[in-house]
Amino acid sequence: MAKASTPKRPTRDEFELEDLGNQLVEAKEDGDDRTLTVWGETEKVRGRIMVLDSRTRLVHVEKDGTTSKIPFLDIMKVSYE
Repeated sequence: MAKASTPKRPTRDEFELEDLGNQLVEAKEDGDDRTLTVWGETEKVRGRIMVLDSRTRLVHVEKDGTTSKIPFLDIMKVSYE
């Protein structure tokens, strides 16, 4: 039986990941709402970065009292949109 293939997450080098991390830290410090493009999600996630958990590698985004936990490696882009 053939194994169902799922699209793989794009690979990024350490400089791209460091830049993304810096953008997330800046967004958390500013306290402004940001829009995150998340791999595998059809809609963008908009909200305020509340927690950058280095242990679990999750980014906690709050919008209207609801917190979403997004894996760091799934975040493709951070913007002000």
